[in-house]
Parts: sequence; C-alpha cells; structure tokens
Amino acid sequence: MTLPLSSPSNALAGLRLPEGFSASLFAAEPDIQNPIALATDEKGRLWVAENYTYAERSTGFDLRLRDRIVVLEDTNHDGRFDRRTVFWDGAQRLTSVEVGFGGVWALCPPNLYFIPDRNRDLIPDGPPQVILDGWNAETVQHTIANGLRWGPDGWLYGRHGILANSRVGRPGTPEAGRTLLNCAIWRYHPTRHTFEVVAQGTTNPWGMDWDEHGEGFFINTVIGHLWHLIPGAHYRRMYGEDLTPHVYELIDQHADHYHWDTVEVWSEVRKGLSTNTLSRGGGHAHSGLMFQLGDTWPAAYRNSLFTVNLHGRRLNRDTVTREGSGYVGRHAPDFAFWNDPWFRGVELIAGPRGDVYVADWTDIGECHEADGVHRNSGRIYRIAWGSQTGPTRVGPRQPDLGALTDLQLVELQLDPDEWHARQARRLLQERAATGPAGATTAAGGAGAKPTPAQARLRRLFTQEKAIPRKLRLLWALSATGGATPTWLTEQLAHPDEHVRSWAVRLLADAGDPGELASRRLTQLATGEPSALVRLHLASTLQRLPATRRAPLAAALLAHAEDASDHNLPLLIWYGIEPIAAAAPDELARLLPGCPMPKVRQFMARRLAEQLDSNPGPVTTLLKSMAGKDSAVLVDVAAGLSRGLQGWRSARKPDGWDEFVREADQSSSMALLELVQELNLSFGDPQALAALRELASNSAAGPDSRRHAVSQLITARRPDLPQFLIQMLADPVVGPVAARGLASRDDSNIVRQVIHELPKFNAADREAVVSALVSRPSSADAFLDALETKQLGRRDLSAFNARTIRSHGNGRLDIRLANLWGDVRGVTADKARTLERFRSSLTPARLEAGNPARGRELFKVACAVCHKLNGEGAEIGPDLTGANRDNLEYLLENILDPNASVAADFKVSVVTLKDDRVLTGVKGSPTEKTFTLQTQSERLTVAWEDVAKIETSMNSLMPEGLLESLKEEEARDLIRYLMTVAR
Repeated sequence: MTLPLSSPSNALAGLRLPEGFSASLFAAEPDIQNPIALATDEKGRLWVAENYTYAERSTGFDLRLRDRIVVLEDTNHDGRFDRRTVFWDGAQRLTSVEVGFGGVWALCPPNLYFIPDRNRDLIPDGPPQVILDGWNAETVQHTIANGLRWGPDGWLYGRHGILANSRVGRPGTPEAGRTLLNCAIWRYHPTRHTFEVVAQGTTNPWGMDWDEHGEGFFINTVIGHLWHLIPGAHYRRMYGEDLTPHVYELIDQHADHYHWDTVEVWSEVRKGLSTNTLSRGGGHAHSGLMFQLGDTWPAAYRNSLFTVNLHGRRLNRDTVTREGSGYVGRHAPDFAFWNDPWFRGVELIAGPRGDVYVADWTDIGECHEADGVHRNSGRIYRIAWGSQTGPTRVGPRQPDLGALTDLQLVELQLDPDEWHARQARRLLQERAATGPAGATTAAGGAGAKPTPAQARLRRLFTQEKAIPRKLRLLWALSATGGATPTWLTEQLAHPDEHVRSWAVRLLADAGDPGELASRRLTQLATGEPSALVRLHLASTLQRLPATRRAPLAAALLAHAEDASDHNLPLLIWYGIEPIAAAAPDELARLLPGCPMPKVRQFMARRLAEQLDSNPGPVTTLLKSMAGKDSAVLVDVAAGLSRGLQGWRSARKPDGWDEFVREADQSSSMALLELVQELNLSFGDPQALAALRELASNSAAGPDSRRHAVSQLITARRPDLPQFLIQMLADPVVGPVAARGLASRDDSNIVRQVIHELPKFNAADREAVVSALVSRPSSADAFLDALETKQLGRRDLSAFNARTIRSHGNGRLDIRLANLWGDVRGVTADKARTLERFRSSLTPARLEAGNPARGRELFKVACAVCHKLNGEGAEIGPDLTGANRDNLEYLLENILDPNASVAADFKVSVVTLKDDRVLTGVKGSPTEKTFTLQTQSERLTVAWEDVAKIETSMNSLMPEGLLESLKEEEARDLIRYLMTVAR
C-alpha cells in the first residue's frame, strides 16, 4: 500500500454534496469492514454483507477466512448506528444479502442460502439452507454472481458476470435440468421455487433497481453502463457469443452517453481526471444503482437514477426518459464527490424517508487486485436532504412495519415514500403465502373469496388516479394472489400504457398464460398504440410454446413504425426464432408481411441454415416473393446468403428461378450481386465466370474484387489454384489469393506464396502465415524460409508457433525451437519469468522506451484480437479499459494468459480431413457449419470437413508473446500499452 489510509472523519470532510444536502458517517472501521452489499428490513435496519474472502487476483478467494452479515441500527436517529449485531459469520464468497419470507437470503457462490429467522430477533433459527446451487465459484473472481434484490413482481432478482458459465438448479438437480447462464440477470420465486434467466449479456452488472413504473434497470462496466431490463433480451457483450444460438444481433445500451472519454485509459483517473473524463462522469467502473423515489428530497431529483462511479469517486446521476419502446438515459450533473483516494464505492441503497446509504469498500485497489486486499477498512455514508437529525429523520413512520395489520400495509401502497410501499408489499406477499386465507388465493384459486386486504387493494386500484400508486396496488394484488387472470385480462383495456404493460407481464409471469389469454394478447397487439406495451408483448412471445407464437408475432411484426426501434425488431426476433425448428413453414409465411428489414433478413437466414434438412420452407418463402419490391428481395437474398455462408455447395431450392426473374426486373445492384453469390452457392457456372471476371478487373472496386476472390476460394473449384496463382502479384487481391493458396497441399504453390509474403502488409502477412502453418508440410516450408533468412523471426507470431506445435510433429517442434525458441521451456516457471521482466522493466527503462515503435508491435502482435484507443479488432476485450498503468497486471496477463480463461475464450484445435489444423474459439453452430475465430480472421467451417475437435483450457491469446520479442521490443510494447492517449 503506497498511500496511508485516510481517517473516516477526513474522508467525510472531503465529501462534496449539492447545497441543502448533508452526509453522516453511518459506520466505519473497525465496526464495519469490506462492505460489499446492503439491504434494509421492515424495521429500517441496515443489513451489511462484509466480504473478507475476496483476495488478490492470483488467489481469487481466500477460503481460510470467513465473511459475515452485520445488522446496524440507528435507534437515536443521529445519522450514525448505535446498535450492531453480527447475524452470521460463517459465510464465504458472500456477495449480497436480502431479507424476507421468515429469514435472510445470502448469495455465496456456489450457493444461494436461506437462513431462517422467523421472529426477526437477529438470531438464526437454524443452519443455512441451500436453496439453489451451481453458481461458478472457482474462476469468476470479480464477475461473481451478486445483487440480491426484491423486484416489484415479488421475485428475488440477482446478477451474473461474464467470466465463467454457471449451471444453476435446486440441490440434487441433474445437469440436464439445470439452467445455464453467463453474464445475465436472473430471478427466483420464493413460493413457486422457480429459477429463470430474465435477460442475457453485458459484462459485469453490479447494480439494479426499478423506477416508479416498475421498469428494471441495471448498471454495468467497461462497455455501456445503463441497460433497461427487458425480459427475454440479449444484450451486447464485452466479448464472446451469446449462449443462445441464432440470436444474430444483440441489443446495445440504453444511454446516449458514456461516463468517461472512451479513448482514454480509465485507470489513469486515479492519478488525476482529464478534462474530458471529468466532464463525462469520471470513469467506466460503476457499482450500485438506485432510483431516488423518497419523499424528502427536492422534487427535481425524484425519478433520477444514481450510480457509484468507482474510479471517479462520485455518484453519477442520469435522467431516464421514455423513448420508442423503452427508455434512454441522459447525463445529469454528477451528484456527490469524494476527495478520498481510498474511496471505492460498491453499493448504494435507499432507506426510509429517502435517505441514501453508500457502501465504501475503502481500498486503493480494485477488481483486478494485484498488490493485496486491505481487509481492515470500510465505511458507510448516509446522505440526506437537510439535517441528519431532528424530527424529519425519525426513520420509518412506524417503528416496525411488521407490526402493522394487513389493511395498514395496504394503505402504505399510497405512501409518498417508495421504501414504505416496497417493504409493505413484501410483507403482504409473505403473509399471503403463509396465512390460512391467503394460502388459497396465493395458490391461484380462481373462485376463492378475496381476503380483506385483496378487496381493499381492488377498491383503491379503481379509485386511484396517480399511475405510480395504481401500479403499486396492482403489484400488491399480484403478490397476494388477488390479481386473477380474468381481472388482469380486463386491465389490458386500461387507458394507461404502464398498467397495460404490467397486465401483459403478470399474465405470463408463471409461464404460458394459455390459449385463451394468448388470443387476447394477439388482439391487443394488433391495434396497440404504445411501443412500450408492444415491447412487453414481444417479451411474452418467449413464454409461449413455439408452435403458438406465430399469431402474436404476426400482429407485432405488422407495426412498421417499430422497424427502426432500438429494441423491438431484435426482441421480436428472439421470440420467433424457435419457430424455425418447431414450425418452419409458419416462419416462412410470416416474412412476406413483415415490414422490418432486419427481421426479414434473420428469418431468411435461419430458414437457409436448414435448407439441406428441410428445403420446403425456403421454397414457400421464395414463391411468396412474387410482386415484392426490391427492398424485400434484398433482405431475403441477404439472409439466404448469410445462412449459406461456408457451404461448399447447396441444392438449388424450388422457386429459386422465379426469385431470380423477380430480381432481374430490379435496378438494385446490391440485389443482383447477392443473386450472383447465391447462384455460385447453387453451382451455377455462369456465376463462377462472372466472379472470375470481377476479380480480374483492375477497374473494379478493391472491396468487390477481394470479396470475389474470397467467394471463389469458398467454392473450391478444381481449376482454382491456377487462377489464384495469376492473382498473387496483384497488390489488391494478392493477399486474399495467397491465403487461399497457402493451405494447399502442394509444395510448389506453397513456395510461390512464401516468395510473395514479404510484399504484404503486417496484417495480411499474419493471415497468410496462419494458413501456411495450418498444415505440417507447408509449416515445414515456412520454417525453411526462416532458416534461409528469406523471412524474419518476427514473421512468426506466438500464436502461429502454437499452431505448429499443435501438429504433434516432433521434427517440427525441434526445428521451431532451434529457429524461433522453445516458448514452453521459457514460460514453464511463470514466477521466474515474471520476476525477470519485472526487474528489467524499471520505471527508468520504460521511460526510455519508444511508444511509437511499441504501437507498430501492437498492430502486429495484439491488434488482430484487441482494440486499444480505437485501433484493432474486437475479438478479445478492448484494452482501452484495462488496468494498463499497473505493470504487474500487464505482465501477469501477458505472460500467463491461461491463468483465468473466460468460457468464451477457451481454444478449440480443429483438425480437418485434409490434415490442416485450425486453432481458435468455436461458435455459432448450425446444421452445416460453425465459426472459428482465429487470431487473424473469423472462419466459417463446414462440419463435413472436420476430422476431430479438441478443446483446451488455454486462452486464444498464446503464451510467449513477450519472450518472442527482443528485449527492446518488449520494452517498447509495454511502454505503448501503458501510454495514455490524449
């Protein structure tokens, strides 16, 4: 630790708030340490999850230690706790806590525990019970499952990060019955005992809350920060592919801004904020999310969204407004600023009367901790409008909401303070689940007489004019079993879009709402004027059996006004994609009436992927195109072309000739080019001749020529090699031709490719070398060129060296070691190698490095996978947001890239039937093909060409990157990686 720990009083003194607000130090070390999560109960007590097991990156979690749950109370209302109780001190990997249903919920991967405490005396009634298990706890580190929080629908919500997959289920559930999830939002129902994934994607969500209309939002890091929680959504990921096949495209964030300058290194904010990052919000790392819905703050702040900006040491504030089918977050002035370099805010939560509690982990490190975790510090701040003491700070209006009657809890649904309404609703739900009268209605007894609480909720719902309060009554009715399907169906005609939306959601809350309700939802979708309601109808598609989705889908697809909406085209696609497997003819019949270009393309693509096994739906689709305009034909052709990508040949479907005649009447060049591509796929010799002509035409556009050569290579015609040899010397298409020739099992051709290799630029050279080393014979020829100095040592990357070793050819391994080096021997002792680079890369030596030369090395060695400061590819994580000012962090990741491999980056070694070996990350499987992301390109591989596939535990990034460089080159590369772009 290089900085002395600030005192709690000094940290509080350095906190800046807007005029009229005050802050108190609610708790600090030694009373509270490593606070990672917060919750409140019906008495207004603050529950704190303290995590001691979180350790250095190399350790992950230190299981010699124990975590604990602590309860803090402020009985004299002076802004600081005065009663502290340790509720449980036997936890490990504790990430979050929540209270309800006669006990306490604690998420400690791999388990979700329930600790009974029915009399709420803060003494467990028995040992923790494992409710769910299967969360990955070994490799996730800071992306561990977290975030327990009750939703307005009565479900317990949580979050999961990107670094590893989990398979979750009730204890004893076999593997096949478990739910697979990666980065996701999930939920668990406390009485139905049902677990499900709500939405998938992003990176590492670590904060979530609901606005006054019950719309969920969660916060995220590195990529976009703000996401509208749409059930069934698949969001953009930091890297890798979605777990669900055939989603094709992912929904991006729901903010119009970032809180940092994306060309800068966020870790530099710890040394001082640049003007750009200062104005934008202070950094990319967000933890905690809260809507201000209390009744004591000024009205201007109500409905504002607050999040902790960890590196910016502040609270960001966004305003969230309706736009299209959902919402957009806009940056409002940042709210609070800590002047304490130890501030590491990880959570914020609303308490009674609108007071806000902020948990401060209190350390100078972060999630990628390399220099030790400071376990003896931690603070909790309370922020309030006005004074911290006095009559407005008396906590709950009642000392214990749990002591109120059901009817009194019902009245709290009208309270101006959201905290009271939420706590009261949870208590009503608990009582309905356990009480003698409530047990019948909560279980769904349609003919049961309403309880007094349910009857009162119904009357208030009818009378209430304010929509947020009306929604609270609706949620309370649902939670207590009083919102019957018949009553919810009546609300589909309500004049307010939020009420209709929630009626849709609650009808399908437990799954398939049934055929009768499905028909009513379809009727609603046909004329529904609200895009928000249509959004939740689109979500509901995924709750229906695939064979019953088409009518509702057709009604939603008919809304042409949604074609450019941020969410709806993709969400509808996610809902209708399973129809391709269950009832593909239905999917084909949906397309002609669809006014959404993106969805049209996806439907045609999905059907094309099944052309071999089920050609009928493609025929149905093609014959329905008679008289359609060019835009529809282009989308269908584009979808078919994408679906057939990587196929060596495809059977021409019935109806294709009629489609071609329709296309011939169009003036669209894009359509004619797509038809030509598809003709090639269907074996048309005229299409082959046309591509040869285009590839040879020096007057044609470079991209068109290169694409033509790529198509010819994919077609694999017998006379192709001679044509490609003629193209080798062409500066435009030569590199593409070389890649096609490099994999040929012909020594003469390989020698010609190697001869041309020095003429290509670095990126093209890398791709050609990848093809050369994929086969033992051509790899041998490549090593000959290294030996004769025809090529230089730098022409062989660590990645391609690994490919040569993957052949398992002892003679090649010896040659590689002699000519290039035995990387395995150098890196076998990781600690020794790390120490060698640590010692040599001193601050003075790094200062003498040349970042410009380092940038050129980055382009060759790293940019094929990673983006930095806007340059490079997006195969691996964007390094702009990495902890690059930390030499230790850089060296650990570069020298030992396999120490912590995300599920999406485990490497597959694919041996083809022609003896080539391809190494990369496998994804996007279809009946005929899969994709393979190598270090230099994304290939589409036909299953029929594969001899075997072996999956390793290695990262796509190879070992030996630094060791393969000269000493000065390694210094320059590290210097560039640590340089901040300004």
